[in-house]
Amino acid sequence: MIQIDLGSLFTLLVPYFKAVHILALFIWCGGLFALPLMLASHKPENTIREYVRIRRTTHLTYTIVVTPAAVVAVVAGTWLIFFREVLVPWLYAKLLFVVLLVCVHAWIGHILVSVAESNREKQPPPAIVPILAALVPMLVILTLVLGKPDLSGITFPDWLTEPRDGQFPFEVPRR
Repeated sequence: MIQIDLGSLFTLLVPYFKAVHILALFIWCGGLFALPLMLASHKPENTIREYVRIRRTTHLTYTIVVTPAAVVAVVAGTWLIFFREVLVPWLYAKLLFVVLLVCVHAWIGHILVSVAESNREKQPPPAIVPILAALVPMLVILTLVLGKPDLSGITFPDWLTEPRDGQFPFEVPRR
């Protein structure tokens, strides 16, 4: 029988999870820029055929490309937290901005639905508004991840900074 050390396996998997996480982030963030630009094509003077084409394209982009990429990015990032045991203050700040990015994602989805259901009567906001709403958390997340600032002056409760000694159904590698 072959025995596999799970700690070593997880260490080997980290680069693959990072690659999947980064690729999914590129697709997700790119989609959050592209969708408002696509929505800007909704104009009252569009023909029914143009309206249906734009509506279908934005809907499929959101549901088949951008949302699955967001899910993959969040899941892969969550696994990386457990694989690397990153329990540091900058991570919690990053997670706060990830939540804001998810909220922007949901807001853009809401805009898509409201424009689609309005029978060409409702106009989306100017593209710059959702783009800036997505750009701010993206830039903060990037700054936090690349800079890994020392936020030790900010006090967090122990349950956020210390492992709770709960048991996973597998062994988690230790540094």
